[in-house]
Amino acid sequence: MTEREKLALLEDMLELDEGDLTVDKALDDIDEYDSMAKLSLIVLMEDEFGVKLTGDVIKGFETVGDIVALMNK
Repeated sequence: MTEREKLALLEDMLELDEGDLTVDKALDDIDEYDSMAKLSLIVLMEDEFGVKLTGDVIKGFETVGDIVALMNK
């Protein structure tokens, strides 16, 4: 899966327009990245990539790139 495809998954999850996200975008700058989005991210990561996220891991995310990097594992 390409980086653009991973960003598209996140854009879809956050109900953003295609191309709104870049790997260097700060999560604090994304209004849609709220507690419900974090729950959706937990499900997305487990279903699509087999990655189980914990609260501590999510708290450590600062940029979209931090999430994308975990998608590579």
